[in-house]
Amino acid sequence: MGTTSKTVNLALQGGGAHGAFTWGVLDRLLDDERMSFEGICATSAGAMNAAVMAYGLTIGGREAAKHSLAEFWRRISEAAAWGPLQPSPFDRLVRTRALEKSPVFMFFEMMTRLLSPYQFNPLNYNPLRDVLEETVDFERLRRNNVIKLFLCATNVRTGKVKIFHNDELTVSAVLASGCLPLLFQAIEIDGEAYWDGGYMGNPAIFPLIYGCQSTDVIVIHINPIVRQALPRTASDILNRINEISFNSSLMREMRAIAFANKLVSGGAAHDQIKTMLIHAIEADSLMKDLGVASKYNADWEFLTHLRDIGRTCAEEWLAANFCHLGMRSTIDIHARYL
Repeated sequence: MGTTSKTVNLALQGGGAHGAFTWGVLDRLLDDERMSFEGICATSAGAMNAAVMAYGLTIGGREAAKHSLAEFWRRISEAAAWGPLQPSPFDRLVRTRALEKSPVFMFFEMMTRLLSPYQFNPLNYNPLRDVLEETVDFERLRRNNVIKLFLCATNVRTGKVKIFHNDELTVSAVLASGCLPLLFQAIEIDGEAYWDGGYMGNPAIFPLIYGCQSTDVIVIHINPIVRQALPRTASDILNRINEISFNSSLMREMRAIAFANKLVSGGAAHDQIKTMLIHAIEADSLMKDLGVASKYNADWEFLTHLRDIGRTCAEEWLAANFCHLGMRSTIDIHARYL
């Protein structure tokens, strides 16, 4: 017996190498032909996943999208293989993925507090640019894109969120979405400077509300919202500050969605306001145990470990929640975000 196809939107968070978890989720969702994708709003590593997936869908459908994602993350690992922030042979021997105690990482972290990227990287070299250009033909993506992309960045001068749409997709737009200001010089596009989109939208949801017909939004979470343990070390405190700040814009939007949904259900809303159905795929039990240093860990074993967890989480989510798409939210918005 056939199953009616359901169209959804995706919202992809950023989080460095932890974006390999999202790779796994997308890989599994692409296997399910009962589901189609209208729009993707994404930030940072999520924006890279989104652009690569969209390009694969554009040039060859689902299998090409899966292949493009795998190639992208393989190239990320290869580009970082000889970098100073990867696990040492001893780390691999004892199967640890932590870098927090690495003298090289501690020195690197200290230097980013003392020197700006305009000082320690005056040539503005970014290996991600080469990886993206090797993976995605952006001219072809702009011309033939089969999915609506909304990539979030933060305008440095105005402090406002910038959404790059399909006709604005370039390698610089993707890099702008993931430009961490302590690591990279601001990305300049058409006279404006941009930093990581996580500060103003990780990711933004409003483009999916106004730009798409589907009311289902699946948020793929990377940054834990709740942590029970009180951070006490300097690195743990900074990590928690980043998590809170990078989740804050999403939580604000979810409050607005919850309010609008309440108005609609109570009959008090304007006819043009629609009920949004929110879903979430996450692995908070894993992510809360990963330190901030692991976001720089592009070791292939670590990336595929996160990918496999992402696939498993997506498999479990589909089994439990596919039938609810188009019918209701599968998370309690109030309990999770308010």
